[in-house]
Amino acid sequence: MHKEINSPRAALLAGMRDTVPLLVGAAPFGLIFGALALAAGMSPLGVAAMSAFVFAGSSQFIAAGLIAAGTPIAVIALTTLVVNLRHMLYSATLAPKLQGLPLRWLLPLGFWLTDESFVVAAKQFEETPHNPHNRWYLLGSEIAMYANWQLVTWIGIFAGSQIRDPQSWGLDFAMVVTFLGMLVPMLKDRPIWIAALVAGATALLAQGLPNQLGLMLAALLGVAAGALAERAWPLPKKEAA
Repeated sequence: MHKEINSPRAALLAGMRDTVPLLVGAAPFGLIFGALALAAGMSPLGVAAMSAFVFAGSSQFIAAGLIAAGTPIAVIALTTLVVNLRHMLYSATLAPKLQGLPLRWLLPLGFWLTDESFVVAAKQFEETPHNPHNRWYLLGSEIAMYANWQLVTWIGIFAGSQIRDPQSWGLDFAMVVTFLGMLVPMLKDRPIWIAALVAGATALLAQGLPNQLGLMLAALLGVAAGALAERAWPLPKKEAA
């Protein structure tokens, strides 16, 4: 718990600070995207614009590959939409904690929300559910992730011409390690374990599905399994602060 979070500035800085370890894992991922998208035929400005206005790592990789293959825009849009549907689950989880916020808050918080910021914020919201500055904590995490992603994308763009086969460097494994680091601390009870195991098994079995549909199937089945497990083994209710 961050007992020092007693002001918007302190919450903003705490959110940034707690996200730093995840920035390290995301950096190689963004660097490789910049290099691969450039190699796929996108212009440097196009690559940078995708990171600035799409800001979704997995979808950006998929979109760059589809663009290189000459895929119609409608198919690209639908595919990236499906891949990003997991953010609806994130939003549904955080929505009760952000009730009453005006659109000027909800719109940027929604746009900048990533897997990493969701995990960081969910932990903070659980530990200090009644802290009025939690919105600033989430914003700090999101700003850190966004700024880092823009920086490493540009580094990847500039380095792209020097790297013949970026995938052969194996830097994308850093993202796998990052996600494992986010997942492990959350495995605290039986429903979460069941959700993680079902999602992981589904992702492995369905990895051959087109357009990364296996990931969405894994997310849906994982959530369903977790919900059923929570009914079977209800979590103890926390006392109000």
